[in-house]
Amino acid sequence: MQTNVFTLLLFFTFSSVFYAQEKTNTIEDQFTDVIEGSNSYQEFKVIKKTEINTLRKNVLDSVSALELKIETANSEIEKQKSEINTLTENLSTTKKELVISKEKEDGIELFGVITQKSTYNTILWSIIIGLLVILAFLFIKYKNSHGVTKAAKLKLAETEADFEAHRQKTLTNEQQLRRKLQDEINKNRSV
Repeated sequence: MQTNVFTLLLFFTFSSVFYAQEKTNTIEDQFTDVIEGSNSYQEFKVIKKTEINTLRKNVLDSVSALELKIETANSEIEKQKSEINTLTENLSTTKKELVISKEKEDGIELFGVITQKSTYNTILWSIIIGLLVILAFLFIKYKNSHGVTKAAKLKLAETEADFEAHRQKTLTNEQQLRRKLQDEINKNRSV
């Protein structure tokens, strides 16, 4: 009977080895194979030490492989978090630079301060219009002053002409009076 059990056990072992090679050998399948390949004694299962050791070794290898995968995944996650933080910082810096660039593009530097183009145009046209108003005012004042000066010069010339005419007339009258006076003096002397 022991030879039959031994033969049967040997047959199961080889068949399980060949069967394990044909399908994927997951831990679940290995546990199932060990339990199915074990003998029963009363309500207990008797498992060979070699099989349980093999199963233990496979489980530990699987666990260590999974732990290695977890560590690799965690390091990859940390690396990606670091890259995300770096990219986020670069993005915020780029956004700030973009805002500054847009301000410079939309504005003009005036007296060391960046102003918007519309404000710059308003200031510029206000200055130009103000200067034109001042120029027009000064031109009108000049024209009025020139007109007044011209009229004053004309009156001065007329007054000088009148004065000259009056002087000539007075001189002529004076000369006539002197002649008359001389004539009277000469008459009175001869008398």
